[in-house]
Amino acid sequence: MAVVFDTNVLISAAFFARSKPSFAVRWAAQHDMILLSAVTLTELASTIGRSKFDRYASLDSRREFVAFVSSIGHFVTIRRTVRACRDVEDDKFLDVAINGTARFVVTGDADLLSLGSFEAIPIISPADYIARVEC
Repeated sequence: MAVVFDTNVLISAAFFARSKPSFAVRWAAQHDMILLSAVTLTELASTIGRSKFDRYASLDSRREFVAFVSSIGHFVTIRRTVRACRDVEDDKFLDVAINGTARFVVTGDADLLSLGSFEAIPIISPADYIARVEC
C-alpha cells in the first residue's frame, strides 16, 4: 500500500519516538510504500535543518533521518500537478499522491485534512492511519 506523509508528520516522527506520527512512519517503513518526490524530500531536508530544531537532535542526526527517509522512500515522477488545497504549499503532497497512486495522505495539517479526500485518496491523521492498518 502506498502512502504519502507530509513534512510535519515526518518531523514529528523524527523527534518523538513514542508519538503517533513515529508509529505511523515506522509501520509504513516496514509494511507499506512511502511515496516521495524531489520537492517533498527537499522540503523535509530544509525544514528539519532549521536551527529551531537544534534542541531536539543534532544536525547530523537530523540529516541521517532525511537520508533514511530518502533510502526507504519510493520516488514519484510528477507528471500532473494540482491546485486543490487552500494552502498551495500543501498541493505538493497531493501531487505525489495522485502521481504515485497513493492509498492515503497522512497529515496533521488542517488545510489538507479539511479536504477529507482528493480524487478518492483519503487524507487522514496519523492516528487514523494507525487505526486503519491495525485492523
